[in-house]
Amino acid sequence: MTPTRQGNASGEAKSVGGHSLRKRLLWFVLAAILLAAVAQATTAYRSALRQADAMFDDHLQQMARSLRGGIAPGSGLPDAEDDAGFDLYVQIWGQDGTQIFRSTRSALPPRAVLGFSEVEAHGKHYRVYSLQTPFQTVQIAQDLDARTARARALALRAVLPFALLTPLLMLAVWWVINRSLAPIERTRRQVAQRGADDFSPLADAGLPDEVRPLVDELNLLFGRVRKAFDAQKNFVADAAHELRSPLTALKLQAQALRPNGRADQTPGEREAGIARLNQGIDRAIRLVEQLLVLAREEAGSGPATPGANVLVDLQDVVKLAVADVLPHARLKQIDLGLTDEHLASAQVLGEPEALRVLLRNLLDNAVKYTPAAGRVDVSLELAQGRPLLRVEDSGPGIAAAERERVFDRFYRASGAASETGSGLGLAIVQAITERHDATLQLDRSERLGGLQVSVTFPKSPSPA
Repeated sequence: MTPTRQGNASGEAKSVGGHSLRKRLLWFVLAAILLAAVAQATTAYRSALRQADAMFDDHLQQMARSLRGGIAPGSGLPDAEDDAGFDLYVQIWGQDGTQIFRSTRSALPPRAVLGFSEVEAHGKHYRVYSLQTPFQTVQIAQDLDARTARARALALRAVLPFALLTPLLMLAVWWVINRSLAPIERTRRQVAQRGADDFSPLADAGLPDEVRPLVDELNLLFGRVRKAFDAQKNFVADAAHELRSPLTALKLQAQALRPNGRADQTPGEREAGIARLNQGIDRAIRLVEQLLVLAREEAGSGPATPGANVLVDLQDVVKLAVADVLPHARLKQIDLGLTDEHLASAQVLGEPEALRVLLRNLLDNAVKYTPAAGRVDVSLELAQGRPLLRVEDSGPGIAAAERERVFDRFYRASGAASETGSGLGLAIVQAITERHDATLQLDRSERLGGLQVSVTFPKSPSPA
């Protein structure tokens, strides 16, 4: 229970420290829509006020021009107080200054400036337009309060579409963003619901182009983790299976060395038993070492992470590996060496220690299965710009029918029964070869008559 609570607390901490892409998008987009709508509504409102003001001024001019021909004395015009929708006040004077017409209860002053002007009378403000003709002077006025109220009503009508459409637009944007991010949420649920040993690829159907590369990389990561997981399971299974027999043999040999009251056990027999025990221990150690190397190489199989590799000179790898195996070759009087005519300078991107293990395993196998006083040659050349590493021996070789199977774990060729070994050497070589994107080929050596192993690496990188 405690680890679960700690995991949840960690997840909550991460959740608090992070941010939601959906909430951020919604907040920014909806805020932008709201600000744009307010700005446009303000602009439309002010523009509507200016247009209404211009329209009312034009109405005053048109009314004044319609009256410049004169009216009959005593005739009347509709009064603003008689019709609430007609808020105009009119005064007309003749050539001699005699007032011809005046609206009922008009509060306008007796004279006004020609053209447009604003007049205050009896606590009210008026917009006045005066027009003079050869026959009379016409003055038209309008209550500014009523005029402003009507202009604002018209301006509000212009703003009304923004007030109605903005919430609808924000709702549509909210729906689109949620719908667009739904595949990401679906992918999150897939990852959250899968088991610890489920490394199947995530579905990328419907994902946006910005997120699909991330899912593709996650699928590649799942593939690498699955290989590492399988390698770990295989290692445990192989170790349990292969170590059972040698450990049982070691136990029996150790029990045989215990004093059992036998009087006929000679010191020579006891020394032979100790020698067999030491050989068994050496074989067990060798087996464990090879199992660990194989597990490590298979866990990192596939192209290595860029930056983890370095530029390796294969000449150095060849010389070091030959030096490692040379003592064993001398014990069997085997001629192990480099063919100088085929020792080219070649560099590859890789892991130096893994490449050394690769060549050392090939040389170990060659020396082990080559008869005494035989020969093992190592060559390094460039084939069409690609480094080619070749190991040849004068041993019995491997039958063509078995060349595919010898890469299986713990498989030993039919001609290798007389030699001790675990059957892991070529499996390790294949894992390292695949990790360095190289090709491995087994064939018969035309020159020495035994086995020929060729490892072809990718083309050497161009010098900087």
